[in-house]
Amino acid sequence: MTSGRTGTQTDPLRGDCANCFGLCCVALPFAASADFAVDKPAGTPCANLAADFRCGIHERLRDRGFTGCTVYDCFGAGQKVSQVTFGGRDWRQDPDTARRMFAAFPVVRHLHELLAYLTEVLSLEPASRLHDEAGRVLAETERLTLLPPEELAALDLDAHRRTVGDLLSRAAELVRAGVPGARGKRKNRRGADLMGARLAGADLRGATLRGAYLIAADLTGADLRDADLLGADLRDARLAGADLTGALFLTQPQLNAARGDDRTVLPARLTRPAHWAPRQ
Repeated sequence: MTSGRTGTQTDPLRGDCANCFGLCCVALPFAASADFAVDKPAGTPCANLAADFRCGIHERLRDRGFTGCTVYDCFGAGQKVSQVTFGGRDWRQDPDTARRMFAAFPVVRHLHELLAYLTEVLSLEPASRLHDEAGRVLAETERLTLLPPEELAALDLDAHRRTVGDLLSRAAELVRAGVPGARGKRKNRRGADLMGARLAGADLRGATLRGAYLIAADLTGADLRDADLLGADLRDARLAGADLTGALFLTQPQLNAARGDDRTVLPARLTRPAHWAPRQ
């Protein structure tokens, strides 16, 4: 699941494999499926993980059946746990360190994802009345990422996620309030089953698609400006020519799992996936 060790990253909320001990390739499990060629239990190193923590098939992951690796991002948790929580100690040298590190990593990964969302809230001008609150919650979330491993393991992560989730909902409503037609019932598709839906050219500007299942949906040319996409499942969703300007809480892993092209308009904070086709 690591993208291979690269040069030092400047964004603390993006995975920096050069400063991580391949934690996503060891701590997390995966099952043989369309995303992974083999089964691997949690805590067991992937067979493709080299001695220097590089991915041995990084350039051939999709060809070798490891598409799931190419859409994953730890939001910077890997380097935080490797270099801060454990002070640069290599899990291969100490079984006890390995056990504690692998338990801490998923918790910090969730917290870093929340940091990314909270950082986005601070950039939303329509939600300016929430910026002070968002700043306080962001600071508390950052504090939690720095807890010792034992305290991380005991953390009530669900309770903190609920606190952040409520704030994100209020921020999204403030943004959507300024979008014409966004409050209509047809625009509320929260948690909807839209797998394989034919939504080419659809007017989804300002829509609530939070947690919606958009697997393999046809969103070609759809207007998704200012749509709330928090947690939406975009695996194999067709986004060719879609406009995602201002899309709320859209993450790089969601984009990486979708299928777009060079006409797809993205929020400035996100990067066009390298595997996207030039044009569909």
